[in-house]
Amino acid sequence: MKKKIISLSIFSMLLFTGYNANSQTVKNKKATAVKSLGSEFDAKIDQLIAQMTLEEKIGMLHGNSMFANGGVKRLGIPELKMADGPLGVREEISRDSWAPAGLTNDFATYYPATGALAATWNADLAHLFGNSVGEELRARDKDMLLSPAINIVRTPLGGRTYEYMSEDPFLNRKIAVPLIVGLQDKDVMACVKHFAANNQETNRDFVDVQMDERTLREIYLPAFQAAVTEAKSYSIMGAYNKFRGEYLCENDYMLNKILRDEWGFKGVVVSDWAAVHSTVKSLKSGLDIEMGTPTTKFNEFFLADRLIAAAKAGEISEAEINIHVKRILNVLFQVKAMGGQNRVKGSIATEVHYQDAYKIASESVVLLKNENNALPLQLNGVESIAVIGNNATKKNALGGFGAGVKTKREVTPLDGLKNRLPASIKINYAEGYLERYEEKKIGKLGDITMNGPVTIDQLDPAKLEEAIEAAKNSDVAIVFAGSNRDYETEASDRRNLKLPFGQEELIQKVLAVNPKTIVVMVGGAPFDIEAIKNKTNALVWSWFNGSEGGNALADVLLGKVNPSGKLPWTMPKNIMDSPAHATNSFPGDKTVNYAEGILVGYRWFDTKNIEPLYPFGYGLSYTTFAFDTAKTNKKEYTTDETITVTVTVKNTGKAEGKEVVQLYASKSDSKIDRAVQELKGFQKVSVKAGNGETITIKIPVKELAYYNVESKKWTVEPGNYTLKLGSSSRDIKKEVVVIIK
Repeated sequence: MKKKIISLSIFSMLLFTGYNANSQTVKNKKATAVKSLGSEFDAKIDQLIAQMTLEEKIGMLHGNSMFANGGVKRLGIPELKMADGPLGVREEISRDSWAPAGLTNDFATYYPATGALAATWNADLAHLFGNSVGEELRARDKDMLLSPAINIVRTPLGGRTYEYMSEDPFLNRKIAVPLIVGLQDKDVMACVKHFAANNQETNRDFVDVQMDERTLREIYLPAFQAAVTEAKSYSIMGAYNKFRGEYLCENDYMLNKILRDEWGFKGVVVSDWAAVHSTVKSLKSGLDIEMGTPTTKFNEFFLADRLIAAAKAGEISEAEINIHVKRILNVLFQVKAMGGQNRVKGSIATEVHYQDAYKIASESVVLLKNENNALPLQLNGVESIAVIGNNATKKNALGGFGAGVKTKREVTPLDGLKNRLPASIKINYAEGYLERYEEKKIGKLGDITMNGPVTIDQLDPAKLEEAIEAAKNSDVAIVFAGSNRDYETEASDRRNLKLPFGQEELIQKVLAVNPKTIVVMVGGAPFDIEAIKNKTNALVWSWFNGSEGGNALADVLLGKVNPSGKLPWTMPKNIMDSPAHATNSFPGDKTVNYAEGILVGYRWFDTKNIEPLYPFGYGLSYTTFAFDTAKTNKKEYTTDETITVTVTVKNTGKAEGKEVVQLYASKSDSKIDRAVQELKGFQKVSVKAGNGETITIKIPVKELAYYNVESKKWTVEPGNYTLKLGSSSRDIKKEVVVIIK
């Protein structure tokens, strides 16, 4: 048995070392590990299936409680226990309703939202995130985390933008893969969602997404494909919406032909909750487990009593049902939930995990503007600081319709400043604006429209006066503005880019009485902050940033941490500049056509030469960097080779800092329609003041391929490619030209 346990550990380790490795040796070992594990468990699984009744088999194919399928106790088959998890492990809820179970031992670490994780541009932190959450999941005796969500940010108004990672498929997969590997290394399953083309909350239950094949392959599938082929994800969640006329939980093209036949997926497909619309069709089209909210009992689901009846009527064979049961048993064995294997025990809400959350939060904060050295705050001579805004004290671990976390620690921005500022400095706090909504116009789960919560945007006169007085009577003012998880939420998309609750007026009036005002935005998605950008000397972007978010933010403002976050999406000046809106193809009605095609996010802005408010990949530092001696290892390459790019990053300022070197590829004389440039590599590097670090970015030539619809193959167009190295998509510092034969 010890040898078998070791082989499982090696398998996990190989996944980690192999997710960006080019070593054929590692790949061969990985393949051997997968093959041997499969053959080892196959015999046991077949023996179990032979002993099961039809009813027991079908009990495994649907929810038997809110977050678990049915097990078979007499055969030692446990339930597959799931937990929501974009921000950490969700609190325990009742078995048969959404009501909290009321336990006292289900407090967890609140981790930064995955939008924040993407803003770190740090694959090592993504692996840490997965590892840390995986330990918490195991401590709660769960088998599957319903995360990560890796849908593309198609519109700035998306209600779940904070939970998704990026508008760019390359950044998306380079953060998703190590996260999944780190998570599954702890003997749990990632359930990667929402497969696929689930890019809006508006009409998500039924909207039929139409797009061309090249757009599907180049923009919306790469992260999912990498989750399967590189990270070996054990589970995928089917989305609510339709794709090309078929619901995604019964979409043969997506679930069978692409996911299983093309990509070789061996795991389980789980439906989103109540996303199933048929019995025989959904099962034959590739769904394995139906989950949802019962109106009365769990046996009313499509894959419950109706499936038993269909099997007995000969509409579906028991052999077909066995295929799905076998998949479920296989993943239970893989994560050591069966077979008496030595499984990770886990730990939860530990100081180590809080510090994991801190590390991610501190690298996610984006410095948008910093004139006249307004930041970091110089405290010499400062006796008082005004802290203004509801977001200074707002907690975001819970809120909205998305899954939250019950946590004992959530450090707010005000808490963070109190923790970090000298006791001699007086903090003058004023709420400034009230978070208010029009009655009966708050979004409802199930009543999904793009008309999310209707905010009351008039300032309360007394609150405004209190804020102005605090700003007047303080040496420095910090306004904490932006959004929260009641406003940005699953189940509705935002109405517009406008800051809610009258915040823009508040900020302008505070700036008028105290020019030494720093503005900090807390949110998960872009807002129209151009007027604020033009008035303030310092503008900072933070996120729904976890248990230690306030401490991390305070450390950035005070200079203990040099900000190194970069925007994972484009911030437009106007919503009509964004591609889905410029093409009048959001949100659609019963059908939405992705008319912008492959030109999503910065691809649109850069190709159409539209000036954004802040470009993709943008983020300043308290120091300055220069790029020098950029070169490739040779001039010409064939399609099966790898381009090695080196560049020296020099810290030309006075503080140690981290820079993200971003590599974009461009082909100006292409015979096909292309974006003017596409992200193909990046690396984050820490450089001491006055020093230089030479970094290497490797690009397999195959990364330059486009999807050829006629041949149904990825094709590398020969010719000259310009490799652009910069600190954002609009700040290119060096270029190198290579020739692909």
